[in-house]
Amino acid sequence: MSNSKLTLIGSVSMGTGVMIGAGILALTGQIAELAGSYFPIAFVVGAIVSAFSAYTYIKLSQVHPSSGGVAMFLKKAYGKTLPTAVFALLMLLSMVINQSLVARTFGSYTLQLFELKSLGEWAEPILGTLLLLSAFVINIIGNKYIERLSIIMAFFKTIGLLLLSLGGLWAFGFDFSAINLTGEAAITDSSNSVKFIAAVALSILAFKGFTTITNSGDEIDSPKVNIGRSIVASLIICLVVYLLTTFAVMGNLSIPEIIKAKDYALAEASKPAFGQGGLTITVIFAIIATVSGVIASIFAVSRMLTMLTKMELVPHSHFGMPGSIQKHSVVYIVVIAILLTILFDLSRIASVGAIFYLIMDIAIHFGAIKHLKNDAEINVFFPVMAIILDLVVLVAFCWIKLQSDVLIIWITIAVLIVLTITELLFLKYNKDK
Repeated sequence: MSNSKLTLIGSVSMGTGVMIGAGILALTGQIAELAGSYFPIAFVVGAIVSAFSAYTYIKLSQVHPSSGGVAMFLKKAYGKTLPTAVFALLMLLSMVINQSLVARTFGSYTLQLFELKSLGEWAEPILGTLLLLSAFVINIIGNKYIERLSIIMAFFKTIGLLLLSLGGLWAFGFDFSAINLTGEAAITDSSNSVKFIAAVALSILAFKGFTTITNSGDEIDSPKVNIGRSIVASLIICLVVYLLTTFAVMGNLSIPEIIKAKDYALAEASKPAFGQGGLTITVIFAIIATVSGVIASIFAVSRMLTMLTKMELVPHSHFGMPGSIQKHSVVYIVVIAILLTILFDLSRIASVGAIFYLIMDIAIHFGAIKHLKNDAEINVFFPVMAIILDLVVLVAFCWIKLQSDVLIIWITIAVLIVLTITELLFLKYNKDK
């Protein structure tokens, strides 16, 4: 094995690192706000939707392992065309958005321990920016350091979150009957059903970190075997951890309390079990989780952007910088993530990321069915189900946002238009050249 390759343990650590960092920390409160006391079930449904999606990614990875992952899948399905460029960039943007989501989460949890009143409302984005800059330095150093760091941090945060969850469960005597999963209103009510499905859209963000593994492609040792194993292991580990954590949170906080502390719900839920010390432990855990998540995500996204550049699907400029295209990609990714961290709050960052990811995911499955099912020996039942589930979740989520935050929809439409026009002009320029 080359020293620069990621092992099976390293790739699982990278996947769980991204998922746990973005999922349970950043999204618990937002999902509870939509799903009410059904929010643990929303995580389960999100895992099921992600599992159907994962099937297609695993089958494609077995025949097309690549450091561009999703970009390579799209190219194989649609060729070197406008759809490939636009959908690949949507995936890339959703992952960069995830980085800014985790960075803001890092800021919100850190502020539970350290009061930075002099910075006011800028404290959270400033802390998030510092995290992104630190992750940038580590990514510039090289793959092997990222693998070692991912393994160490993934171990500590998985064990740490399990211990915190068990402590929270212990605080209410492991009395699961005390946890109300019936909700304040019946889920069969149409408006509550739509909200629940919208919550599933956010919960999918807590699992989509498995695409980080496919986007590392041939950076992984024995990719045709280990990519599939890594994805399955990461999804199972994260679902178990998420369920234990959500039950612990629900056992110690009411839904209104979870919503009130939605940007740092885990820290608030630790107080009944561990007191002020629990808050400190949870915040330290959150810092470890968010740091490892951002590092792993930048690693994977930079490989994907490098692949798009080499395929001549996106413009590239060195801007006078030394080094490889991959190093330049790290710079561009971190700059965009910093801008998003400064400009948007957690809720809006998560919403835009969810919409972009679901659109891209549908494109992957459609392309696999239409063009790659024989090559990859795909059972079409799974990608067809993935498309149906994605569409249901996407429509419900957009409907909720139209009613509660229409700016999200306008931002999404504007970005789609800009991306399409820019790529159309760039591809035409390349063709003429």
